[in-house]
Amino acid sequence: MLSFREFLSEAGISRVNRVRDGQVQRRVAVTKMAGYKVVNGKLVKMSSQEKMHRKHGQVSGARKRVSKIATMLRKRAMSIKKRKSAGIK
Repeated sequence: MLSFREFLSEAGISRVNRVRDGQVQRRVAVTKMAGYKVVNGKLVKMSSQEKMHRKHGQVSGARKRVSKIATMLRKRAMSIKKRKSAGIK
């Protein structure tokens, strides 16, 4: 018999600690399954329209990121320092 935590990990939900905008977000639920998202702690299948919109957003976002790589690398280094000081990684 699987424990509840094992069931969630097999179902595709995992909890992660992450840094967003300089703040540490602890135990955030994220999905490991493609085509699904987490809504109120449950896996929900995305509609085809939502997948299409996300794909278009990723393409245009990739074009915009090209000129901002230096700034992103600098901010990533700051985030890594913040993670280390918070004891996350």
